[in-house]
Amino acid sequence: MDDVEQARAYADADFEAPHAHFTALLREEFPDLAQAGTALDLGCGPGDISFRFAAAWPGWRVDAVDGSEAMIALARGRAGEDPAGSRIRFVRAMLPAEAPPAEAYDLVFSNSLLHHLPDPQILWSSIRRYSRRGAGVFVMDLMRPGSEHEVEALVERYADGEAEILRRDFRLSLFAAYRPDEVQDQLEASGLGAIRVDAISDRHWIARGRFDI
Repeated sequence: MDDVEQARAYADADFEAPHAHFTALLREEFPDLAQAGTALDLGCGPGDISFRFAAAWPGWRVDAVDGSEAMIALARGRAGEDPAGSRIRFVRAMLPAEAPPAEAYDLVFSNSLLHHLPDPQILWSSIRRYSRRGAGVFVMDLMRPGSEHEVEALVERYADGEAEILRRDFRLSLFAAYRPDEVQDQLEASGLGAIRVDAISDRHWIARGRFDI
């Protein structure tokens, strides 16, 4: 999403429900998360999940990475106004060729990146590479519906009233998304089979667990 108009439409869209759900489920999955640590947000977009995480865990610092300069510019602009912004470092980097700032993290999370990647193993290999042993892993993404009719129904249900560019991207993303069983196969192939995958809504799944390799 390097297009400025596309990035702005995404930043202005109403993601309150799924993003709040992301944060709540992360807390539920890792209730004993340390008071302080370093987290990596892969595919941070305009940064909403990063800001929510930093606000909920005030002892943590976040490196938030995205391949889109337009998205990172929006995130950096918000960081100057957000109370948690000083603990978030937004970095323009295209995986896997470009790396996050640190070598390893205590928690790696990602929201809606996987379906944008040309190869899903880019995400899973990055998680392996940048997770400390015992690090938390938490990934949420769209789930591909079973038919074109279901895709259109979801677009009408959740993107009604949004900009047409966002409706288009949501439709394309649903078609490009993976089913939970496909994600589990990807994890097995990457050596992350201990990470479990579950559908959590009519359009999302999560993969979560500990990196213990």
